[in-house]
Amino acid sequence: MVKSLKALQGIDTEKLAKAIEADAGMAVPDLRQALAQAKAGDFAAIHTPEQIATRKPGRPAGTVKTHAKVATNIRFDPDVLAALKATGRGWQTRVNELLRADIESGRLAKVG
Repeated sequence: MVKSLKALQGIDTEKLAKAIEADAGMAVPDLRQALAQAKAGDFAAIHTPEQIATRKPGRPAGTVKTHAKVATNIRFDPDVLAALKATGRGWQTRVNELLRADIESGRLAKVG
């Protein structure tokens, strides 16, 4: 993965294009032009005031889960919170999974 524009500018675009097309198993139209634009730093879309005015507010349809999680506040003892956070990224998801397992096992009452 390219992490900066400077790193992108050092890439051999022809070699990259060949690798992408080999992976795709076919020629990719306008690939070399797109890579050249990215290498030049021309990769941000420019919108006219008319395009911005006609845009609908909110997220695009289909990008929101039907059963999205609900934000809430919960209080933990400091040592409990520290232990949870010490498990690394995703600790809130793991807490959710533990609570769900308790509901499914009957330890906690199932609502709805």
